[in-house]
Amino acid sequence: MSENILVSVAWPYANAEIHVGNITGAYLPADIFARYQRLMGNNVLMVSGSDAHGTPITVRADEEGVTAKDVYERYHQKFLKLFTSLGLNYDLFTTTHTENHAEVSQKMFLRLLENGYMYREIQKQWYSPAESRYLPDRYVEGTCYICDYDNARGDQCDNCGNLLDSTRLINPRSKTGASALELRETEHYFIDLAKLTPKLQAFLEKDKDFWRPNVLAKSLHTVNEEGLHGRAVTRDLEWGVPVPIEDWDDKRLYVWFEAVIGYLSASIEWSKNNGTPDAWQDWWYDEARTYYFIGKDNIPFHAIIWPAELAGVGKLNADDRGEQLNLPYDVPANEFMNLENQKISGSRNWAVWGQDVTDRYGPDPVRFYLTMAMPESKDSDWVWADFVSRNNDDLVATWGNLANRMLGFAFKRYEGKVPAPGLLTEEDQALLDTVAAGFDSVGDLINRVKLRAALREALRIAAEVNKYLDRTAPWKAIKVDPEAAARSVYVSLRCIDSVKTLFAPFVPFSSQKLHELLGNEGQLFGEQVIQTHTETERSHEALSYDGSAAIGRWEPSNLQPGQALQKPTPLFRKLEPEVVAEEQARLG
Repeated sequence: MSENILVSVAWPYANAEIHVGNITGAYLPADIFARYQRLMGNNVLMVSGSDAHGTPITVRADEEGVTAKDVYERYHQKFLKLFTSLGLNYDLFTTTHTENHAEVSQKMFLRLLENGYMYREIQKQWYSPAESRYLPDRYVEGTCYICDYDNARGDQCDNCGNLLDSTRLINPRSKTGASALELRETEHYFIDLAKLTPKLQAFLEKDKDFWRPNVLAKSLHTVNEEGLHGRAVTRDLEWGVPVPIEDWDDKRLYVWFEAVIGYLSASIEWSKNNGTPDAWQDWWYDEARTYYFIGKDNIPFHAIIWPAELAGVGKLNADDRGEQLNLPYDVPANEFMNLENQKISGSRNWAVWGQDVTDRYGPDPVRFYLTMAMPESKDSDWVWADFVSRNNDDLVATWGNLANRMLGFAFKRYEGKVPAPGLLTEEDQALLDTVAAGFDSVGDLINRVKLRAALREALRIAAEVNKYLDRTAPWKAIKVDPEAAARSVYVSLRCIDSVKTLFAPFVPFSSQKLHELLGNEGQLFGEQVIQTHTETERSHEALSYDGSAAIGRWEPSNLQPGQALQKPTPLFRKLEPEVVAEEQARLG
């Protein structure tokens, strides 16, 4: 029976280029997981978008002397191009700067207020006399009062990962470099996290053994040991979602509060776009598994803050069919990826930029390496020597050559068709059984979001086919035992057709190409399209997924004798050793 699977992907700030650390941290694992679930026949909804209202956007706008809208629109277009190039199959990649998102965010705010989980309070906030404005927390930097990190942000410390109170920073300073700051009083709405603590404790302590230790332990410690207190959900800003309260025109919903609501608002937007305005409820009320793919710096917001918002709201609309919006089923947060043993830094050009590396090496080699080096349990490294080695040893030698040499041999010696095998031997059947078992072993690992292990298992199975060919050597057998050679070629091609599917979530472009070279018709997956969506006052481009033509299934091949093959061409290209030095010279 098909399941409803919601794949929620971290929203990138629309203020900077995306690098490989961002991709392997959240975007790629979500796509691999979603592709597998689609092949399984499950009902997948994968959503995200550009975070248009984050303070980093206004910081860059100030630096460039342009509007925040100019910055967000520029980078949103870059994201659409990159995600299309990489093959990230979002059902909807939208933006928070839509009327729909504002409406849903305001409704969530009002529901929390109605349910008694909001309160008003006058607080002190940093004010810059030189700029004549209150500073958002992201504009304030200083020394963390928990771990003594010198460059902590006003809202969160990137070193220890704790949420911070900007007024407690040691030696606070403005990110803009303006003159001294003052603490001045201003009134805001707060979400009452202390009042929501019992709901959060019940959520975190129920059936969470499958959560990653770094996510569960940190979240439980924050809730049970450190304790939760009220957190402001409004700020003195001009850019963002208006606060739906009379006489609060000069304030906006705080981005940390409204950005996570994007998962829900994007689901609702997707439903409207498809002419089924209530379809989003299949993933938000009914039995569904909801996953949130993020980096470790976002754990507090997705394992604590967002569940608190959902629990406090209960149901979004009075006529919705459910009683409680679904809380996260899993939050498989990844650690960070570094580069050549140093922290990635865009300002120092110590980065591998997503669009650049994809354009130069192709999407599948990049996806493959980022999966093999994925920081699932600890920080990892992009190392150029390792990239070249993985490409040549794994993609080219283990997998690509296996497919190319057998297709080439069959195309040449069997008139371009799959040969008839005759009666299979025990050895033949044993290999077919081994490959068939891979659909359980690889699939189980992907379903548990252990993607590195899943890809290694697929490679292991491909290596078993190589071993079989070394033993049966059809290129030799054809001279002395044509029947044995035909049997070996048939079994190998059928196994290659199966292993192609095992690799498909990881390297979809080459898997589709191999699918066609083997004489199969149709698309394993659907296609991505960029569409323009028009609202009453705004329009925006979004990435959408059309799965109507997808025929791929997570099941072993049933390749038939006599099926016509296409003349093979290489799936991957070997990289020369000189690439390492060339790429290292580009850094810094």
